[in-house]
Amino acid sequence: MAHRHVVFTVPKALRGLFERERRLLGLLARSAHDATRGWMRQALGMSSGLAGMVSAIQTFGSYANWHPHVHALVTAGLVERGGGFDGLAHFDASAVEGRFRHLVLGRLRRAERLSASFHETLLSWEHSGFSVHAGEAISAEEPESLERLARYMTRAPVALAKVFPQKDGRVKLLTPPDPKTGQDSRLFDPLDFVHAVTTQIPDPRQHMVRYQGAYANRVRRLYRPEVGESEEPEDRSSAAPARASDGEVEDLPEWSAQRRRSWARLLRRIYEVDPLVCPRCGDALKIVAVITDPVVVDRILSHRKKRELESPFEPRAPPA
Repeated sequence: MAHRHVVFTVPKALRGLFERERRLLGLLARSAHDATRGWMRQALGMSSGLAGMVSAIQTFGSYANWHPHVHALVTAGLVERGGGFDGLAHFDASAVEGRFRHLVLGRLRRAERLSASFHETLLSWEHSGFSVHAGEAISAEEPESLERLARYMTRAPVALAKVFPQKDGRVKLLTPPDPKTGQDSRLFDPLDFVHAVTTQIPDPRQHMVRYQGAYANRVRRLYRPEVGESEEPEDRSSAAPARASDGEVEDLPEWSAQRRRSWARLLRRIYEVDPLVCPRCGDALKIVAVITDPVVVDRILSHRKKRELESPFEPRAPPA
């Protein structure tokens, strides 16, 4: 299944509103998904089907400024229940932009964050300030491209490699060339730089990455291949193997097995250690259970302490 990278931005006139009320940032991601799904259904002549979307809400620009926008990884078509896929060879960014613009402004108006007159003014602008940019489709056979894109979507506001403290106490930040002046850096006073960075910290319990449409937690299993419409969503988030009633391990679909192994892949990438390989004999390990009961965990740790075994919580040096 192919995916596209789509970026949704709003005009400068609205940026201050989203800075004052961070909870409205979720409205941007919701409107981006609804606009994309609505256009896809119209383009395909369908009344059902969902677009799979992973939205990353970013609040920073290239110049360490406040710039709320949405980076989205979107399926290049609609996903039907059971895993059917209706692809689209093109993406009409202008049509999606019009839908996105009306959804954002309409929802801000209903939330009483825009006056009636300002709402009409924004709708009347010939150059609305809203924009939608879509990249070329990336096929499922290009996992490295998808991973590189995912890293870009969830990157930090400021790269440390672009920050240079100066002898006079100020901070120099490398930036793309300014379209007006051509300058490729900005100088900050220390407190101004701290303010620019800390402004990007999300509010507590605010999710900046959201899974929508066919990728939403509530329904995504219904839109996997070989899953019928009559099946109800099931929570399979545990890393332990599923077990049948007779105690035997249940065979899982390949996509589910891959998802459960993703934690091990991340540990390998970050720490360069494979948690599913025995450090003594080098053979593959098999997960037999995931223990979460605090009483059982305490008993295991107490037993290890009595036997003078190495504590799993002792600090260790990073791997060579």
